Amino acid sequence: MFGDLFEEDGDGFSSSTSGTGVKGRECEPPPPRGKIRFCGIKNQGGTCYLNSLIQTLLFTPEFREELFCLGPDELGCLADKDKPEAKVRVIPLELQRLFSHLLLVDEQTASTKDLTDSFGWTNNEEMGQQDVQELNRILFSALESSLVGTTGSSLIHRLYHGMLVNQITCKECGNISERQEDFLDLTVSVRGVSGLEEALWNMFVEEEMFEGNNLYRCSRCEQLVRAAKSAKLRKLPPFLTISLLRFNFDFAKCERYKETGSYVFPLTFDLKPFCEQNNWPDSEYSYELFSVIIHKGGCYGGHYHVYIKDIDQIGHWEKREDKVGERKKENENSVDAEDPLSVLTGILAQEESKCVLVDQLGQKLMNKTGTPWSKKYKKQYGTISKFLQNHPEVFMLVSNGTRVALKAAVPATTDPSPTEPVNTEATDGCHWFDLNDSTVTAVTVKDIEKQFQGKESAYMLFYRKTAMKRPPEGMLCVCWTLLEMVQEENARLQQRRAEFDASSNSIEVRLHLAPHYHWQNGALHALSPNEDSIITVTFDRRRTVGDLRLAIYQVTTLQFFSNSTTGLILGDYLQYVSCVVSDDQISLYSAGVSNGSDLFVWNGREVSGVAVKTGIEWEPVLLTVLRVGDADGSGLVRSMKGFAGGATLGTVLEALGPQEAFLCQEQSRPGASGGGASGWRVFPPLDMQRTLRELSLKDGDALLLLQPEELDSRCVHTIWACVNVMQNAHRIFSSNFTSLMRKYLFSMQLFLYFSVGLAPSVVQELEIIVEESLTVKERMFLYLGASWHLRRVDWCEEIGEPLTDENASLKEAKVIHGDTLVLVEGRLPPKIAAACGISLVGACLCVCVCVSEGSGSEMRFIGHVEISEEASLDDLKTQMMTLPALQDVCVPSSAFLRVWLLEGKKLARILRGNQQTLRKLKLGNGAEVCVERLMKEEDLGLKDLLLRVQMGVPGEKAYYPSEEFLWDARRDSTSRGLYAALASQYGLTPDSLLLAKHLPDKHTWMPISNWTQQVSKKKKKRKAESLQAAPFYLKDGDIIGVKNLLIDNNKDFNTLEDEIGQQRLTMEEANHNTRCIFSLAFIVALQGYKI
Repeated sequence: MFGDLFEEDGDGFSSSTSGTGVKGRECEPPPPRGKIRFCGIKNQGGTCYLNSLIQTLLFTPEFREELFCLGPDELGCLADKDKPEAKVRVIPLELQRLFSHLLLVDEQTASTKDLTDSFGWTNNEEMGQQDVQELNRILFSALESSLVGTTGSSLIHRLYHGMLVNQITCKECGNISERQEDFLDLTVSVRGVSGLEEALWNMFVEEEMFEGNNLYRCSRCEQLVRAAKSAKLRKLPPFLTISLLRFNFDFAKCERYKETGSYVFPLTFDLKPFCEQNNWPDSEYSYELFSVIIHKGGCYGGHYHVYIKDIDQIGHWEKREDKVGERKKENENSVDAEDPLSVLTGILAQEESKCVLVDQLGQKLMNKTGTPWSKKYKKQYGTISKFLQNHPEVFMLVSNGTRVALKAAVPATTDPSPTEPVNTEATDGCHWFDLNDSTVTAVTVKDIEKQFQGKESAYMLFYRKTAMKRPPEGMLCVCWTLLEMVQEENARLQQRRAEFDASSNSIEVRLHLAPHYHWQNGALHALSPNEDSIITVTFDRRRTVGDLRLAIYQVTTLQFFSNSTTGLILGDYLQYVSCVVSDDQISLYSAGVSNGSDLFVWNGREVSGVAVKTGIEWEPVLLTVLRVGDADGSGLVRSMKGFAGGATLGTVLEALGPQEAFLCQEQSRPGASGGGASGWRVFPPLDMQRTLRELSLKDGDALLLLQPEELDSRCVHTIWACVNVMQNAHRIFSSNFTSLMRKYLFSMQLFLYFSVGLAPSVVQELEIIVEESLTVKERMFLYLGASWHLRRVDWCEEIGEPLTDENASLKEAKVIHGDTLVLVEGRLPPKIAAACGISLVGACLCVCVCVSEGSGSEMRFIGHVEISEEASLDDLKTQMMTLPALQDVCVPSSAFLRVWLLEGKKLARILRGNQQTLRKLKLGNGAEVCVERLMKEEDLGLKDLLLRVQMGVPGEKAYYPSEEFLWDARRDSTSRGLYAALASQYGLTPDSLLLAKHLPDKHTWMPISNWTQQVSKKKKKRKAESLQAAPFYLKDGDIIGVKNLLIDNNKDFNTLEDEIGQQRLTMEEANHNTRCIFSLAFIVALQGYKI
């Protein structure tokens, strides 16, 4: 479990190499400590229990100081650990380095990697969570072995070693037989006791009597006599460690569980009643709490963190403000789910009317606890109605017993704890902190009281004698070798932060000088493409605009400017003004100047003798102008032009061309399906008097300029068809103009060539424009049916491969502009099983992995895994846990993971048998799997089926939340076997149930009958039909609806969602039939079409 933590030589020295511990430097240095001044510890994946124990030992001043007193002359040097003759005590040295880092290095978090390497831990042990009590014992034993022969050899024994004595007293002669035991920690019971003092009273005060049939043989009397057995504390250690037995085993259910009931422990208490000697000074019996290790979760996994009292007052504590919402939530969570009286009382107290229907109370209870009454409480307490009648002092039944309410004064459901904390706030100046891995927060004494009960509760308690006083200022005694290491580390961190701070705030800006530009049409234009007009400077963005102005004055020869203007160079040295910076006191960062920004330097009034207007209304707009031409082979010439936002559209047209030209704007086409379809709008004459700002033109908008002589009647007809918004996505355009407009007419459409038949060179090709989001089968050519299919023409002008995925869009099928498609009569060729686009290298499989948080939740893709096909399912689970998205997920073993095989992005079946190879599981290359984390171990058999069972709500078309149900189909896989299994699950008879399987694709339910056909004795007995065969094909993950006929007369399984889905399917089928009729007419017309 803890690697080779004990595998050191007899003298406690290490001679093996445990790793260099060299870490790669990150780009950003770690941040310094915050206001609290404490340092957290990084979690290596599952080492939260180690972090909590290390922090406890660090804030045990006596342990820390004695460890620091051991110098290199006794422990050796880590630099010599690779030398065979050197005697280096690695574990105490690494613990010293970690303690000094946590105390003195100016960093928010530290790493335990070097310490765990000295333990000999592997990655599996760093990722797996263990018990903190067991770690405490093993670590102390390892330290004792490592410190043999040094002055610290008795460190653990002096600080933590205690002694108790078990005594048996004969009632006849008074002879006492005793046995002495040493302990490092006391393990006390939690079950059946209210708190720590009661548990200690039962251990050391109460006597166990030997009488009746259970007599004791006295060595002095030499016969069976009555006797009393008791235990006492003989020696008290300076530090008392107490472990709480929160994890127990339920022999009735054969499963482990965690005790979450209330268990009170005091901040200070007196051990005098539990000790053998009672003549010591009172201070020797008094102990105070200084550390609480807390476990959050269940018995199969969870998380550890620790509350620690800052005895030496090293940190800075600030009181948190309580929030009303947090207090209300804590009160709601304080209800004990194991006590039905507490749960029902809480439900009724939260109701506004304070009165609930008895039939609805069970549903509200299941919503709160997640488990129905019949499954959790019925066996012990009976029905919910009987339970309410048995507690008349709490509940009041009204309306002839159909409603239940709380009485005016409800007695307390639990007895008050006999022991309460003596303090609510720190009175000695020492405060409490929560050290949760890398996070450190301040807490109060009231926060400790919250750890008495619940899934997040105290697990280990650490007490110290109150007589062990600390100096007011505390003590931090660190040897000089560790101080030198700390100083070097702090100097290195400070240098890294300074370098990173300088590099992250240094920006390069390009200065454009006014004498090299002229102002035209509301924009700046370079006089010549001369790079000398641009000066690049490096500057700190935290400095002010005035500082930059002074620097510009020093590096340039310009003797005139009053402010700077930030801009952006686009196209052929075109620069347009975006904002004016005139405040010298603001920083460059606040002014919006970033790395690579362009700054225009001018006098604030004119550029090359032309007055420049500034302001929001005169900010220029950069437009994309398209002209008819053949510059790039597409039929259009593209250029970028800038104009002032206050300029009119007529001014733009005058600058671009003659007044007779058409000026068109690209815009989205209303009513177009598929999203992104667009057309061209011709500006009417009235728009010529409006400004660009009024027309809502912005940077990057496209304008099409068409000269009158470049248009013919067909082109004009086509343009105005676009203006009037084409409703037919399959419109055929004239070849003269479509070759010009096919790229810019519809940005989200495709221009294709189309023909019919097996000889495309003989038939005249047609030119069409279609939406790229249309599917091959349903949208392309108005649903062609199964008797036709599409093929692509290859570069040899021959009919090539078919478009096999008929449900994919043209974009997903990689159909691009200019492709030629052929409509061929005949059915689509059958698909050939192949890998999903991933090559197979040797015997290595590439598996696509998704993750799901539970049944019904949405899956998300997390990565790919490459693994041998001869590897086992357990190896696949281990490999998947190394993916970055699952590194923070903590599971005890691979048995807590469930792996589903996906087919068509849906859960198909569960992979069974952790030792089965992937080849036997038929897991092919490119397969997709989904991993699901479980709360308990799972080992499914080959015939086990995991079903999702939903119990119907009586009288409603709805179901309670689904539950996982494991059905063993080995004995009886028929409907009778399923009825018997579910009847046993719900405590009912099979005849009182009605079952059905849900068909989500059809939004219907298939009833599963429990009726068996009667056959005569003369006839051969029919073989029972399995539910895993036709017509049910029951498999993992199927939803089974259950109706309880005793309380529900509605035998219809359909819900409101099912009815809505059936109506939608009916409408889609009607539309499908209509499209089929039109498709036949379209095919006939298309085959006889001539251009």
